[in-house]
Amino acid sequence: MSTPTVDELSTGLARADAEALFDSLPAVTVAEMSGRWHGTEVPTGHPMDGLLAISGWYGKQFDDADHVHPLLFGEPGDLYPVNPKLIPLSTLNHVGPKVPKRSIPGSDVAFRALSTRKHRARTRAVEYRGMVSAAMVYDDLPIIDHFRKLSEDAVLGAMDLRNSPAPYFFLLERD
Repeated sequence: MSTPTVDELSTGLARADAEALFDSLPAVTVAEMSGRWHGTEVPTGHPMDGLLAISGWYGKQFDDADHVHPLLFGEPGDLYPVNPKLIPLSTLNHVGPKVPKRSIPGSDVAFRALSTRKHRARTRAVEYRGMVSAAMVYDDLPIIDHFRKLSEDAVLGAMDLRNSPAPYFFLLERD
């Protein structure tokens, strides 16, 4: 399988193809994840497809291995981290396909109310699907985001949410 471009991935893949691609990619080190990353979803038919895009999610900020903002919202120049513990992520597996694929009115105001200055995740090398690679471990939620390298400035992420039927795939591109 040849590696799809970022544009091709953002249009979506079958879940089996996304899993095969993820498994074929090389590992990422914790140090390589440093910095701010802009995220987009990789639609695969997962129940959460579309939810991050309509919520105004921007991406992630990796300040160092022990200090990660897992959810950045807003626009460049006006980004703010949100406390993921305050978002009912476990329910998102059940509502995704029912949500219209457009912006949620008032989401910016709602997410600003959930903003935090405290880092809410860490990055570690973790084995997942047979390979040790960088992963972001949430402090307060049963979620681990695993990363594999697409290029020097892009990674494919697989969100491993406890009790989810399959990984939720997303892209991160370095700012």
